Amino acid sequence: MTMAAFMMSAQAAPAARPQGASFITALVPFILVFVIFYLLIVMPQKNRQKKHQNMVEQLKPGDQIITSGGIYGTIMGVQPDRIELKVAANVKIDITKSSVAVILKQQQQPEVR
Repeated sequence: MTMAAFMMSAQAAPAARPQGASFITALVPFILVFVIFYLLIVMPQKNRQKKHQNMVEQLKPGDQIITSGGIYGTIMGVQPDRIELKVAANVKIDITKSSVAVILKQQQQPEVR
């Protein structure tokens, strides 16, 4: 087949029009990526955030903690937005509740019967 014959046959063939279903099939990979992203990144982050919020709500005086900055201390007081933390003898600092990273030891409360 010569080049001229090939060009004529290419021009003679009508262009195929995209169908409506091809748009939906093009969207499927994007939707699949979004679902995987949500399941692998967003949901675990929400669960970690809930666990941390519950942990912070249960703090009480006497608990020993580590802050996200690496400071060890004992909780002396709990306010709605911050915690008073004893880090050494006669040294107390105020920190935000969100900066609590780990509870080392929780103060045992006597059971009331």
